[in-house]
Amino acid sequence: MPKTIRRTATPLLAITAALLVARAARADEPGPGGTKAPVPVTGEQVYKTVCQSCHMADGRGAEGAGRMPALASNPRLAAAAYPIVMIAKGRGAMPGFVGTLSPAQAANVVGYIRTHFGNNFAAPVTEADVAKLYGVPPAAER
Repeated sequence: MPKTIRRTATPLLAITAALLVARAARADEPGPGGTKAPVPVTGEQVYKTVCQSCHMADGRGAEGAGRMPALASNPRLAAAAYPIVMIAKGRGAMPGFVGTLSPAQAANVVGYIRTHFGNNFAAPVTEADVAKLYGVPPAAER
C-alpha cells in the first residue's frame, strides 16, 4: 500500500472503529434505539420473561432433554413457601434465582402462578415473605 494511502487510511480506520464502539455502547442504554429489554415487574412479565421458556406459555411444563414440571393445576402451589423456595434455591435442572430476581419480582411471579393456569390459591405473597426465604432483609429495611 502506498505511503499516502496508508497515512489517510490509518486515521479513518481509527475514527471508524471509535464510532462503532461508541454506537455499540449506546445501543444498550435506555431510551429510543436501545437494545436492553425492559425489566419485568409484574408477575405475568416475570413469568413470560424468565419462566415460560421451561414451564411453557400454558404452565403445563415439558419433557424432552429434561423434565420441566407443570405449574398448571399444581396442588403443591397451595403453600406459598413451596414456589418461593423453588425460585430461591432451585432444584434439579431449575436454577435458583436469588440475585437474578428481586424479592418483589419473585413475590409477583409466585402470586401470578398461584392464581393462573387452573390454580386458585389467592392468598397474597408479599415481598417480605420472599425476602425471609431468600435470606435477605425486606426492602423497607435495606
